[in-house]
Amino acid sequence: MENVRKVYGQGGSREYVAVSDVTLDIHEGELMSIVGPSGCGKSTILMILAGLTSHEGGSVQIGSEASPFNPKRDIGMVFQQSLLLKWRTVLDNVLLPAEILGLPMVEARDRARDLLALVGLEGQEAKFPKQLSGGQQQRVSIARALVHDPKLVLMDEPFGALDALTREKMNLELLRIWEASGKTILFVTHGISEAVLLGSRIAVMTAGPARLAARIDVDLPYPRTLDMKTHEQFGVYTRQVYELLGMK
Repeated sequence: MENVRKVYGQGGSREYVAVSDVTLDIHEGELMSIVGPSGCGKSTILMILAGLTSHEGGSVQIGSEASPFNPKRDIGMVFQQSLLLKWRTVLDNVLLPAEILGLPMVEARDRARDLLALVGLEGQEAKFPKQLSGGQQQRVSIARALVHDPKLVLMDEPFGALDALTREKMNLELLRIWEASGKTILFVTHGISEAVLLGSRIAVMTAGPARLAARIDVDLPYPRTLDMKTHEQFGVYTRQVYELLGMK
């Protein structure tokens, strides 16, 4: 993203600048965190990348010019709520993107089963969403986001609705899934500790309209563990983000 700007109600009396001149680069295969206060435009940035909303200024390019990018095919999304279809089984929920895209279903079904095993839900394929815990439902939504083999996975506060203990567990699960899948992930959160634990880099956004305050390289080794939160360097990164957000 280069100098990207998003304005709602442009030219009207209620014009609102949601994103102001944001330049952001995401490296292939990395898990990058975006952190900032509520309402600062983080989700809008994801919507722009997903092709779900337009932008009024700047440019967006995903992948190389030699490899045309199709958001419908090349983006996977995970939201704060799992948004599973309650009348479909776990397996059929995961298969939904493959059905919409018209992918060969024999191969898609095999991939869906493999992904459910990857997210720790092997043997749960025939269950319905109401039979799963909140954390399990989000595991299904992660598998669904990966089933069509996207180039970029966008995650918008995916664990925000979970209790604290489940959220910590899902952070570790996401790291495991990311390392196993090799996908490029952009993870939006307003949890500073979560951003540091997950991200190889952190994009710190100011209060709306969203501006990029800084990019922080997180020099902590993978695989990461919850014990790292007690390390001095983890605290250094956390305090740095607090300071950039004007919270210290």
